[in-house]
Amino acid sequence: MKVYFIGAGPGDPELLTLKAQRIISECPVCLFAGSLVPAEVVDCAPDGARVMDTAPMTLDDTHAEIVAARDRGEDVARVHSGDPSLYGAIAEQIRRLKADGIDYEIVPGVPAYAAAAAALGQELTIPEIAQSIVLTRMSMKSTSMPAGETLENFAKSGATLAIHLGIRALREIERQLTPYYGSDCPVVVAYRASWPDQLYLRGTLSDIREKVRAEKITRTALILVGPALAEVQDFRDSALYDPETPHVLRPRVKA
Repeated sequence: MKVYFIGAGPGDPELLTLKAQRIISECPVCLFAGSLVPAEVVDCAPDGARVMDTAPMTLDDTHAEIVAARDRGEDVARVHSGDPSLYGAIAEQIRRLKADGIDYEIVPGVPAYAAAAAALGQELTIPEIAQSIVLTRMSMKSTSMPAGETLENFAKSGATLAIHLGIRALREIERQLTPYYGSDCPVVVAYRASWPDQLYLRGTLSDIREKVRAEKITRTALILVGPALAEVQDFRDSALYDPETPHVLRPRVKA
C-alpha cells in the first residue's frame, strides 16, 4: 500500500489537480484536513471509502488509521490544504511512515499565495521592483521561528512577503516592516482565497489593520506585503521577450 500526501489547493475544488482527483477517487481510505479543505474536494472518493475529517484528530490518531489501512492493504489519500510542502505538517508524518516502513508519495497542490495573486489579477514579481517572494509566518501560538528568520531580516531585501498566520499580529507586522517598506507600502489581506466567500482587502501598512478590523477577519487569511502589489506601476518590460535580449531559443536577428 501507499500513502499519498495530496495538496488540495486553497479551497476551490476546481483547483485540485487531475492527478490528485484521480488518486482520491481510487483510495479506499481518505483522511482530509476538514478545517481548511472543503468536503467537496473529497466527494470523488469511491463508494464505501473510509473518509475522515482529521481536524479533531491527533498525529497518533491519524497514524493509527494509516497503520490499520496498511494492515488491510489499502492505499490512503492524506489530503492537506494548499501545497503540502508549505506548512503542511507532513514532515512528522513522513518520519513515522519511514519508521514503520510505509511507502508514500507527495502530490503537489496550488498554494494560497498563487490563488490570491490570480484573484488580484497581477504578477508578484515585477521587473526591477521585486523579483523574490518570501513565504513566512508569524509565530503567535505556533512553533517558534528559527533564529534569524525575522520579518526585519526578510524586509531588508525589499522582496514581496507572503505572511501566514499573522492576521492577529498586524500591529506587530506594521511595526517591524514600516522602517523598511514605508508606511504607504501596499498590503493585501486575502481572506479564504478561492472559497465562495473569499475577500481581498487592499490597503497600506498604515491602514490595513483598521480595514481588517472593520471586516472582523480573525483567521484563515494570508497577508501580502511589498511594492509589487501596487495596482498601477511604472516599470520596464521584462527582458524575456525583448528583441534586444537574445537567448538560445531566440537568437538576435542580423540586420
